Amino acid sequence: MSLHARVALFAAALAAVLAASTAGFISNEAVGASSAASGGAGRSLLQAKKDCPVNFEEANYTVITSRCKGPMYPPALCCQALKDLACPFTAYINDAQTTCAASMFSYINLYGKYPPGLFANTCKEGANGLECPEDTPQMKPGEDKAASSAATIVAAVARPVLAAVSAFLMLIVS
Repeated sequence: MSLHARVALFAAALAAVLAASTAGFISNEAVGASSAASGGAGRSLLQAKKDCPVNFEEANYTVITSRCKGPMYPPALCCQALKDLACPFTAYINDAQTTCAASMFSYINLYGKYPPGLFANTCKEGANGLECPEDTPQMKPGEDKAASSAATIVAAVARPVLAAVSAFLMLIVS
């Protein structure tokens, strides 16, 4: 394999790893779980879902309850608050094989006392769902906020450095 091919392969692999570690989006199906979690009509599959590896009971819901308040429930504030809470967990809440989305929305509705379907009916952005910022690191079960903050800083620094190194390597090889 030539040096040019190796460098291109390395750059592609590195870009794929960085892309996989970012949030992406909160799927419409996951947001739709808010209706089912609050007692609305939900689709029930015959297959049993796996337990969620994330303990959403311990999450800090003040990020939503402090900003998304009735009686008007401003969509911009409510949807941004939802994204702030959920984007670090998209790998889990987008997994339809687990109870993660329903569990998270059960606690959101418990602590916020929101009307049924508030987030499902209000928070719509694109075909894939709610867009999460590219620099949102994915939390792992049991990971704390300090680790997440460190990961955010590393991700923010790593992207420009990766781009510069990739550009430099491509210049050398060409």
